[in-house]
Amino acid sequence: MKTILFSTAIILSFFSKAQLISYTHYSKQITMTTNTISQTQVQGTMFELPKLPYSYSALAPYIDARTMEIHYEKHHGTYTNNLNAAIKGTELEGKSIEYILSTISKHSAAVRNNGGGYYNHNLFWSILSPNGSEKPAENLEISKAIIKDFGSFDEFKSQFSQAATTRFGSGWAWLSVDASGKLFVSSSPNQDNPLMDVAEKKGTPILGLDVWEHAYYLNYQNRRVDYIAAFYNIINWNEVNKKYLEAKK
Repeated sequence: MKTILFSTAIILSFFSKAQLISYTHYSKQITMTTNTISQTQVQGTMFELPKLPYSYSALAPYIDARTMEIHYEKHHGTYTNNLNAAIKGTELEGKSIEYILSTISKHSAAVRNNGGGYYNHNLFWSILSPNGSEKPAENLEISKAIIKDFGSFDEFKSQFSQAATTRFGSGWAWLSVDASGKLFVSSSPNQDNPLMDVAEKKGTPILGLDVWEHAYYLNYQNRRVDYIAAFYNIINWNEVNKKYLEAKK
């Protein structure tokens, strides 16, 4: 009788382990094929990786699917995790990202780098679209503002492209709204942006271009100029217009 019970226990134990192995393998497969947002959150903290409004391949050929996947999951996801870790248990927990950036000179390098990376990429994904266009529709307020503040769209494009091209190393090019409601172009190093109190020129960004090499190297290698030119084909000007109107309130 003892022998039978012992054998049964071994069989049940083996069966449970087999089930566990099968379930673990299945879970890994599911994790690899589903949205990765849950993997980039830190439990009990505020900031979450936003879901992309389009597929990884939607912006091709201007931005390829593999670059999008790595950029979003690995880079943006890491900034999100690291920001949450950096503010956990501090006075910044529960504060908006805009507030954190506006007082960035008071905070650590980890908060500055990862907070900037989190905010910048949120904005970047939101102003891209597979149905984008080089220029905004003439009836949009942003179109009128560009003409008013730059003289022409071509002049804006020239200034913006120059800012992106000449940003040494890694950084961003920006179209922002200053305190008086006027548009201006600037660039910033690393993950800095015009919201930060350390920015050379402060304002609210409404359009940004990531010129870190991880944003384009797989497809363009060292041809940053070609990447910048491609960017104008996928701008969501309706979203830029929305951000412009909100910045002026």
